[in-house]
Amino acid sequence: MVKKAIIPVAGFGTRLLPITKAQPKEMLPVVNKPIVQYVVEDLVEAGVKNILFVTGKGKQAIENHFDINYELECKLKASGKNSLLKILKEIDNLGNIYYVRQKEPKGLGDAILYGENFVGNEYFIVMVGDTIYSENIVFDLLKAYKKYGCSVIALERVPKEEVYKYGVIEGEKIEDGIYKIKSMVEKPSVEEAPSNLIITGAYLFSPKIFEKIKETSPGKGGEIQITDAMNLLLKEEDIVGVEIKCKRYDIGDVLGWLKANVEIASEKIPEFREFLKEFVKNL
Repeated sequence: MVKKAIIPVAGFGTRLLPITKAQPKEMLPVVNKPIVQYVVEDLVEAGVKNILFVTGKGKQAIENHFDINYELECKLKASGKNSLLKILKEIDNLGNIYYVRQKEPKGLGDAILYGENFVGNEYFIVMVGDTIYSENIVFDLLKAYKKYGCSVIALERVPKEEVYKYGVIEGEKIEDGIYKIKSMVEKPSVEEAPSNLIITGAYLFSPKIFEKIKETSPGKGGEIQITDAMNLLLKEEDIVGVEIKCKRYDIGDVLGWLKANVEIASEKIPEFREFLKEFVKNL
């Protein structure tokens, strides 16, 4: 059983400024919930209930969201607003949540390393805090791990002209939707990209990844890139990739955030669907 997860949330969210000047991007609402709550809910639904947030300065809103607000709950109870109280109680009981602060922004690899003592010698999941999916892909990671017994990463096929924005894999297809990874490159040019299969920000790692992060020198952007650490891991252990079959919402910029709100509202809330279709059509 994989029981632990790390969610790195220490980034500044500069592409969403000025929204993110005082508000963590992970707490921006998508319909009626903050982005990061979707991530936590998927982990808990899949049985991964011990969750470590790697935070940074200005991220206290995340801690407050997953903490109990006694004053608000008492007010709702006294007002007879039981349906709203139920929603808050559900958030209160979302797994066992812990926090550690990344002292300086040195990349995703460095952020993951802050979870070494929390994880110990176990396989664990990493989910970035600004990406959500239309289906729960944590089950796909766990299924592949159970079958292959190694690290697993979630992949998505994108148009070739978009590969420069992501980590990209070179791999061998071993069954439908499953690839044995040969190498990875961080944000290559379109001409240098080995494929159009990109790493989506969902991982299931062997604990040996911590050793490889420590051996990794700063790479693209002067940061400790997790793709570089995974390339070192590949020299000793297998990594497989699972191509996702659902929509991914990368909420790193304003357009991505707007699209996620419209699409998720129309898919998840039936009474909004026809209104949104007509509203967008008439813009």
